[in-house]
Amino acid sequence: MQMKDKRRIGIFGGTFDPPHIGHQILAMEAYDELQLDKLFWVLTPDPPHKTGKKIAPLEIRIQLVKAAIDDDKIFEFSPVDINRPGPHYVVDTIREFRNEFPEAELIFIMGGDSLHNLAKWHHPHEFVNECDWLAVMHRPGEKIELMAIERAFPGITQKIHFIEAPLLEISSNLIRKLIQQKKPFRYYLPEQVYKIVLENHLYLDNN
Repeated sequence: MQMKDKRRIGIFGGTFDPPHIGHQILAMEAYDELQLDKLFWVLTPDPPHKTGKKIAPLEIRIQLVKAAIDDDKIFEFSPVDINRPGPHYVVDTIREFRNEFPEAELIFIMGGDSLHNLAKWHHPHEFVNECDWLAVMHRPGEKIELMAIERAFPGITQKIHFIEAPLLEISSNLIRKLIQQKKPFRYYLPEQVYKIVLENHLYLDNN
């Protein structure tokens, strides 16, 4: 990635159901490695790829994300997808950020699995064109077929920056399953997120 000469904005989107320490670590590593000025956590109200799946109420997930950020000055909660009608596609999210920060470099943060599935996204070529950079979490040992991705999206490899994140086999899905099975899950979550999950009896039923 080139040295920065513009304000650099990171966009970290997800359902965050719930946000966990893996999300926090990835966000922190992205902020540092990409020399970001600000990293926005963008909560997706109704992810199109999760239609029909049960997710926690939006208001609860807003509380959870804000608790995960915990007033950290390098992070900010963005209501960009909440403030507009769905369906919510990431290409439209990027355009909203482009309107708000026309002079900034926009960097979308994603996992290697999302990069492999990019062709299945809504208007993926337009999404790639809207981004200045794609920050891809590179898990140790993970193989990413860059040549195939370049063939599908010519020029995309010039925009990709890999984040060498620690290997953490943690997912929101895993945490929900642990809760349903009444197994310990305390240390997968930030403290305030854990308290909200307990207070609201979240994820006890089968998702």
